[in-house]
Amino acid sequence: MQKIGVLTSGGDAPGMNACIRAVVRSAVQRGVDVVGIRRGYDGLLNGELVKLNRRAVANIIQRGGTILESSRCDEMKTAEGRRKGIQILEREGIEGLVVIGGDGTFRAAAAMAQESQLKLAGIPATIDNDVYGTDYAVGFDTAINTAMEAIDRIRDTADAFERVFFVEVMGRLSGFIALEVGVAGGAEEIIIPEKETDLEDLCRTLKESFKKGKRSSIIVVAEGNEVGHTVQIAQYVQFRLKANCRVCILGHLQRGGAPTARDRVLASKLGIAAVDAILNGRQGHVVGEKKGERVCIPFHEACERKKELDTCFLESSKVLAM
Repeated sequence: MQKIGVLTSGGDAPGMNACIRAVVRSAVQRGVDVVGIRRGYDGLLNGELVKLNRRAVANIIQRGGTILESSRCDEMKTAEGRRKGIQILEREGIEGLVVIGGDGTFRAAAAMAQESQLKLAGIPATIDNDVYGTDYAVGFDTAINTAMEAIDRIRDTADAFERVFFVEVMGRLSGFIALEVGVAGGAEEIIIPEKETDLEDLCRTLKESFKKGKRSSIIVVAEGNEVGHTVQIAQYVQFRLKANCRVCILGHLQRGGAPTARDRVLASKLGIAAVDAILNGRQGHVVGEKKGERVCIPFHEACERKKELDTCFLESSKVLAM
């Protein structure tokens, strides 16, 4: 194999640049040329290609975002769009492609792997951490550390004014960020999509904590929860308990910033693993890490199977917060 491509697609995640760096340098070391594809699949369909060498990826391991930029591309959901992308890659002599992203990124790559002779490998990079088959996705550790720092600061003002703060974190339809940051931040309650929350039970819990002398509380809410919008939840609690409630939506703050050491190391490992998978002839796999060991998961399995959240840990977190 003489040439491979690399792109980042979907929501950006801290550590994507570290992935790109590892892909480029490990491929070049093995005598393989690397072409960067700007703006994800959308850039592929528009032929936005740039050659990458070792110097092109110097001093990017510490940067958030992605130097290749990203996008979401509905055209890649169609057979015609994918055929166009495959033809562009084949015309440029690109025999393998590393895609860095999450579920949507991998679904398009899975279809391309079935519809062509291209060798494709995926690197899970999403703060949601919802990719099946790997313990952690690139960007998750940075996101929870960013959210935890925000909660630590919010707790200071919550204590000062004896308030209940509802802190909404990202995670799409999964509660991985909410659970981990909730435990790390000492939240009194954590509301996630994977477990039904009764608002009356929440009110009773808060009322009991007030009786025990707690002056403030932090409630972490996953954006995709089944109860309702965070503002509506806070309004309900304020009405029922006559408590001083405030809402803080962290939003895209969690997707930016320099990646943590853990994310940089994971990104570097998986970048090398993706190149290895392609050069060893693997067709259509996501590279990941489970219990410290490198793993390869077929695209269809990573896309179709749901990554389970440890809801038992959610119950344990309540004990810690009492």
